Amino acid sequence: MREIVTIQVGGFANFIGSHFWNFQDEMLGLDSYGDPLFKTESLNMDVLYRTGESPQGTRTYTPRLLSIDFQGSLGSMSSQGTLYNEGSNASSEVVTWAGNISTQASEPQKKNLFLQSLYQEEQNAPMGNDSNGGTKGAQNEIQDTDIVECLNKGVQFWTDFSKVHYHPQSLYEVNGLWMDGKQFDNYGVGRDVFTENLRGEEICNRLRFFVEECDHIQGFKFIVDDSGGFSPVAADFLESIADEYTNTPVLLYAVRSPGSLMNLRSRKQTVVRDLHDAVSFSRLSSFCKMIVPVGLPFLSTSKASTFLNIEDENPYHCSAVYAAALHSTSLPFRMEPLGPTAETSDASGALDVNGLVQMLAGQSRQNMVAILDVAMPAPSMRGKQDEHSLLQNLQPLTPEVAEDVDDLQAVESMTVHGAIVTEGQRASISEVKNAVNAEYQNATTRPMFCHLSVAGCPLPIPLPFPSIFGNLVGQHGELLGSPISGSISRGSLDVHSIPMAARLRSSCAILPFLENRLGNLRKFGIQRGALGTDLLRSWGFGKDEVEDFGETLSKMVRTVDPHSEISSDSD
Repeated sequence: MREIVTIQVGGFANFIGSHFWNFQDEMLGLDSYGDPLFKTESLNMDVLYRTGESPQGTRTYTPRLLSIDFQGSLGSMSSQGTLYNEGSNASSEVVTWAGNISTQASEPQKKNLFLQSLYQEEQNAPMGNDSNGGTKGAQNEIQDTDIVECLNKGVQFWTDFSKVHYHPQSLYEVNGLWMDGKQFDNYGVGRDVFTENLRGEEICNRLRFFVEECDHIQGFKFIVDDSGGFSPVAADFLESIADEYTNTPVLLYAVRSPGSLMNLRSRKQTVVRDLHDAVSFSRLSSFCKMIVPVGLPFLSTSKASTFLNIEDENPYHCSAVYAAALHSTSLPFRMEPLGPTAETSDASGALDVNGLVQMLAGQSRQNMVAILDVAMPAPSMRGKQDEHSLLQNLQPLTPEVAEDVDDLQAVESMTVHGAIVTEGQRASISEVKNAVNAEYQNATTRPMFCHLSVAGCPLPIPLPFPSIFGNLVGQHGELLGSPISGSISRGSLDVHSIPMAARLRSSCAILPFLENRLGNLRKFGIQRGALGTDLLRSWGFGKDEVEDFGETLSKMVRTVDPHSEISSDSD
C-alpha cells in the first residue's frame, strides 16, 4: 500500500476538494453498480481512502483528508462529519453554577435541496409524495432538475454540494479569529494563527492520526488557498510537516480563485497584493518538493475554457475545472503497476509522488515549480487535420505563463483518461499512446522527456457538478461539429462523463511568473525607500528575512534561466 494524505487549507482549496472528492465518490458508486466504463481494478482507491467503523458498528470508507477552514465554513454540516455524530449531543447544563443561565444560539444553516435529497436517500425514504400518480423515475428526474437549478443559483459553502462522508478528524475549523474572509486577505493577518491557542498542535495531531495508520505513505497532496491569511497558516503547517516527516514528499498546489484579484482598486491594495504574492510563494516553496501555482485571473476568457461557460466570480464554477485537473494528475499515483495482464489492463503509466517529483524537479536544471495544463474535454484521438490536436488543446491553468516557448530541457508528465476515438467508441491504451507519440513527433517543439499515463475511465460528472459545459460538448464529452440547440450551458443531466487530459511540466515558460514575484519584492520591499518596507515589518519580517525571500526567488529564476536579467540584478 502506498497511501496519500490530502490536506486542504482555506476556502477555495476546500471548494476544489469538494469537487475532487465528489469525483472519487461517483467513481466508487458507478463501479459498485457494475458500470464497465468505471471499473477500478487498475486504480487502487485505498491510496486516497481509509476504512473504519463508526461507534454504531457501521463500516466506513472515508477520504484520508485533513481540511482546514474558518469556523462556520461547513454550512449545515457538522464538524464531526455525517457518520460518527449520532447521539453525540452533550448536555449543556452547567453543574457548577446555581444562578440563571441564558443561552444565545444562532439558527443552524438549513440543508439545501441537494443535501436534503442525500439525507432522504440514506434514510431509504421516497424522494417526495407523488400525488399525481406518476412513476418514481419521473419524480426522481424532476427532482434532479430542481437540485441542479438550486445549486446553480446558490452555493454558499463548499459543503453545499459535497456528496461525501467525512471522518471527524478530517474537518478542522479555525475559531477565535473574529473576522470574515474579506478581512483575512493578506499575509500579516494570518501570521500567528497556526501557533496561537494550541491550533498548530491540534492540527498536527489530526494529521498524525491519518499518517500513523498508513502502511507506507507515498506523500502529501497539499492544496492551499494562498490568496490571503491561510497562506502563512499553510506555511507554518508545512514547516512542521517537514520537521516531522522528513523523507515524505509534499506535492503542493497553491490555488486561488479569480475573485481574489477583482477588488484591487487602489495603489496601496496593489502593493499589498504584490508583496503578499511574493512572500507567500517564497515561503510555501521552501517547505515542499514541488509547487504548482493554479488559478487564472480570468478563467472564463482563457483558452482552457474554450468549451466551457464559466462565471469567474463563482467559486463553485471555477473550482470544478481545477478539481478536474487535479483528479487527472492524481490518477497515476493510484494505478497498479503493470503485471502479466498488461495487455488487458485499463490503466498504464503508474507513478508515485516521489517519482513525479524526481522526474520534474530532479532533472539537471532542478526546477521545483511545475505548470499545470488541462484539456477539458480532451479531443478525440482520431487526429483529423481540420481539428485541434491534443497538444493544442492542452492549455495552462497556471497564471503568467509564457506561450510557445521552445525549452529543450522541459520535462512533462501527462495523463489521458477516457479518451475517445470516434463518437461512441473509446480509445484503447495503445491507441492513446500511439496518438500522443505521433503528435509529439510532428510537433515543432518537444520536451526533453514526457511520461505518459493512460486510463480507460473518463471523468464522471456527478449530479452536483455545475452547468459549465458549452453546447459543443456531447453526452459523453465528445466535441461536436455543430452546437446543440437550447441552453448554452449544460450540466450533469446533459453530460454524463468526459475524456480528460492534464499535464504537469517543468519548463522555462514559468519564468514570467517567477520574475514578476521577484521584481515586485525588490521594488516594493527591498530597494532603498521601498513603499512596502513598513508593511513587511508590520507582518513580522525584518530586513534579513525579506532579503532571504528575495534570494529564494532569485535562485529559482537563475535555475530556470541563468541568463535572465532580473536574476542577475544586485540585491
